[in-house]
Amino acid sequence: MGATIDGKRIAAEYKERLRLLVEERVEKRLSPLCIASILIGDDKGSIFYMNNQSKICTEIGVEYKKIIIDKNTPQDEILEVIDRLNNDSNTHGIIIQLPLPDNLDEEVIVNRISYLKDVDGLTDINAGKFYKGEKCFVPCTSQGIMELIKSTGIDISGKRAVVLGRSIIVGKSIAQLLLNEDATVTICHSKTVNVKDICKEADILISAIGRPKFVKEDFIKDGAVVIDVGFNVVNGKMVGDVDYENAINKASHITPVPGGVGSMTPIMLIKNTCEGLEDEY
Repeated sequence: MGATIDGKRIAAEYKERLRLLVEERVEKRLSPLCIASILIGDDKGSIFYMNNQSKICTEIGVEYKKIIIDKNTPQDEILEVIDRLNNDSNTHGIIIQLPLPDNLDEEVIVNRISYLKDVDGLTDINAGKFYKGEKCFVPCTSQGIMELIKSTGIDISGKRAVVLGRSIIVGKSIAQLLLNEDATVTICHSKTVNVKDICKEADILISAIGRPKFVKEDFIKDGAVVIDVGFNVVNGKMVGDVDYENAINKASHITPVPGGVGSMTPIMLIKNTCEGLEDEY
């Protein structure tokens, strides 16, 4: 029987460290830390995420601006909103909730954000710096995943890691972070042949494909670390990509859903914002 990786506990520890950083900022009479979050439309998942972000920011002492824009708003007007935030010295981080409505050009809108305030690490400039190994904002979910893996005490160097999913936000970025730690990484996707056999070779298995309970017990190598990034709703209940109840019998460590990766992502967002201002401390 494996151990559950308690994302809530690890996030709480980070939250306390960040709260102390924010207090230090107040003591130095610097402007209050402020993150602006933009939602275009009324996607329920994004609204849930924003409410969670807002709650955590309040607990830490960070100002959180919710900016909700009608999905029929012309793109030029949306770009003007981003420009105002870029030029506002009291706004330190800007995030935009994805996906965007189909009538908008996601690449143009995301890249309008100043890379210096792009705390979610989505702009082309930050992505380029990330893959070149330069200092930049690292995507929050992947950063949180790495913290959860490291919490197990595993030596990542030399380990075989398998990532299910090739999205820019999670799959590709977590693969790069694992490479940076000297893991040997394989990315599987919808065209991969013999996925189960590849997964069974993994010392570290990460699933980010959005398929409820796709990863079964027989996908998992004895003693593997399993990270479930899935966020699926089945019969009104949130479940991950991994069949947790059975997989825990094979894994040495495994994240639950909820209570795993999702607990870390908003904390990493605030961490990125603080680190972006480190020269002010």
